[in-house]
Amino acid sequence: MAWIMTGIGGRGAALCLVGAAAAWPGHARGGSGWDEAGTIGRDMLVVGALALPAIEGDWKGELQAGASLGAAFLATEALKQGLPSRRPDGSDRRSFPSGHTSLSFAAAATLHNRYGWKLGLPAQMVAAFVGGSRVAADRHHWYDVAVGAAIGEASGLLLTIRQNDHVRLLPWGGTTGGGATFALRF
Repeated sequence: MAWIMTGIGGRGAALCLVGAAAAWPGHARGGSGWDEAGTIGRDMLVVGALALPAIEGDWKGELQAGASLGAAFLATEALKQGLPSRRPDGSDRRSFPSGHTSLSFAAAATLHNRYGWKLGLPAQMVAAFVGGSRVAADRHHWYDVAVGAAIGEASGLLLTIRQNDHVRLLPWGGTTGGGATFALRF
């Protein structure tokens, strides 16, 4: 069983992301364990992004989280419909881009922007795990996951107002590569 827990705010609200032992990749044969673990990670990030503002009484944050997740979902579905691509496992033609990954990164970017790096960094790590799990489960190609991550990060960064934060994760990309940079303000 995996636990990642971090708290924010003076009221001590906490986001707890749990990977159930029964769905952990080592407990299943083939890609289904990775598929289940990625789904759990995605679901926990989405629930966290929507529940945490409600717990904190941050209704503006609640609206921004909903907008970020909604925009990521709509952009992903539009691309899936417009550019059908066969999944690596051959199950259907909805591979591009990864919806699990776009929603996970939208939730993580929203949490990071709204509540800072102490919550955002673990959420980003869980989102990266979700993306990797989709490739390991043979449900997506690496480029499906990369585009899904870009969609999610963009929606989270563009639709969430930044709070006072001293550490930022800044994704970047170009024609010869991409990555992420950490920025520290002091």
